[in-house]
Amino acid sequence: MSLIAVALVSAACLLAAYAVYGRLLSRLLRLDPEATTPAVELRDDVDYSPIAPGFLLSQHFSAIAAAGPIVGPILAGAAFGWGPALIWILLGSIFIGGVHDMTALVASIRHRARSIAEVVREHMSPRSYLLFLVFIWITLVYIIVAFTDITAASFTGVQVLEDGERVSGGGIATSSLLYLVLPMIMGVCLRYTKLSLGWATVIFLPLVAAIIWVGQRIPLDLGQVLGVSELTAHQVWNTALVLYCLVAAVVPVWLLLQPRGHLGGYFLFAALLVGVAGFVVPGRKIEYPAFIGFTSEQGKSLFPILFITIACGACSGFHALIASGTTSKQLRRETDARSVGYGSMLLEAMVAIIALSCVMVLPAGSALAKREPNLIYASGIGAHWGPFWVSFGLMAFTTFVYDTLDVCTRLGRYILQEVTGWRGWRGKWFATALTAGAPLYFLLGAETGPDGKRIQVWRTFWELFGASNQLLAALTLLGVTVWLWRSRGAWWVWLVTGVPMAWMYTMSFWALVGIVTRARPPAAPSFDLVGGLSIVLLALALLMLIEAAVVILGPRTRPPRRDEPRPVPAAA
Repeated sequence: MSLIAVALVSAACLLAAYAVYGRLLSRLLRLDPEATTPAVELRDDVDYSPIAPGFLLSQHFSAIAAAGPIVGPILAGAAFGWGPALIWILLGSIFIGGVHDMTALVASIRHRARSIAEVVREHMSPRSYLLFLVFIWITLVYIIVAFTDITAASFTGVQVLEDGERVSGGGIATSSLLYLVLPMIMGVCLRYTKLSLGWATVIFLPLVAAIIWVGQRIPLDLGQVLGVSELTAHQVWNTALVLYCLVAAVVPVWLLLQPRGHLGGYFLFAALLVGVAGFVVPGRKIEYPAFIGFTSEQGKSLFPILFITIACGACSGFHALIASGTTSKQLRRETDARSVGYGSMLLEAMVAIIALSCVMVLPAGSALAKREPNLIYASGIGAHWGPFWVSFGLMAFTTFVYDTLDVCTRLGRYILQEVTGWRGWRGKWFATALTAGAPLYFLLGAETGPDGKRIQVWRTFWELFGASNQLLAALTLLGVTVWLWRSRGAWWVWLVTGVPMAWMYTMSFWALVGIVTRARPPAAPSFDLVGGLSIVLLALALLMLIEAAVVILGPRTRPPRRDEPRPVPAAA
């Protein structure tokens, strides 16, 4: 079977879903192009800043489409076959993930761009609000741990391709650092000069390609520079990335978040095009099995592991944090929620399908299928064209992660400031330092296995990250369902958001129970901590479900206005 057939059918399904189901969601949610959004009403050009939908789409897309839609499909496709993974990506993104993202975004803008946790507090209870915040903050820590470690891994060593070509991790590090400088220059130019966004894109986007070429020629190999082992260099990069998060999470959005998100969005689109060209132009065929079995070689069951391994790309609770944390503060019109919320999720599904294609073209039993997902991805989209395009793939992977890391840290800062009420620069730096410091504890505490090699932290935490991330999606859908039911009382609420909520609750609960009850591997003592945290998450989610049931089964009161809460004072 040719990959082009799979790509065309998948794209057609996603386009049809956007045209039909996306329009239906817009009508059900009563999106009003004339309504004043929080970005306009509360504009301060630090956190609240209305921007054009195309600009916001790129930023939101690059923030949600991080390593998740690449790592998850590759791991699941290699373990169970590409068939189940493809089905879940398509159905999940259309009927669960897209609904989750769009309703979370609309719920936030209807509540003055407050977080989804604030929506829960208003429509459920203060206790639910605190439970939800704790759950979100723990999930953010997992995300930062997993994505920081896998990024640091791409900055060390040398990747040897199947044809013998070599790609330097130090070169990827150089390109990635230069990539952080470009958006800051672009942000300054946009703010303090008359340079338009269009011309800025024309100028700075080609420079992204230039730094990929430069990186491989002046690699920043910390092992050689510092005279340390690759293991130590990995830990140094972990620390440097966390320090980057610390700074990036407190700078104004116009300086880094918006311009980097804009460039990152185009980078994502370019990665999609390169991926399609890498598979379609050579006429590459599908060789990997469509279905391997209900149990992987590692003894993991397709149900529920498939549905927590592929999170981003099908459904991800992390998206609700982006939608209600940063995107809702920049949405210019309510009607933009369809393209930014629902459309971005479908675009991310296409990213996941391209990543899955990197497994589909591998021969059955290929040794590459057992390598790191970032190398499988880079080799899949770029190996046919040469080392530069493999570097492009690795750089794209790293770029996606950058967008997630500092956004997660910024959201963690928002949450802690909401809980403590500590505003001002002291509260901002304290909340940011605590959010970044917790992941650093896990990253620097990496253990070594019996063979003396470092146990990859991201692998230790990936299953827990996936399960907690999907449970966060379930909690978000739970909160949105309660809000819509109290506001509307319409039957469609239970079908559109209620059924997806039940599915995500079931899969994530099932997975977390499996983590708790599974035998602890002697080579990974940290699993005791992972199991303990799984119990905490299960307890938080169960209490949230009980709180929701009390509200839903109790007397229903409608808000005095359409479906918005009474105005509240803006946060200090």
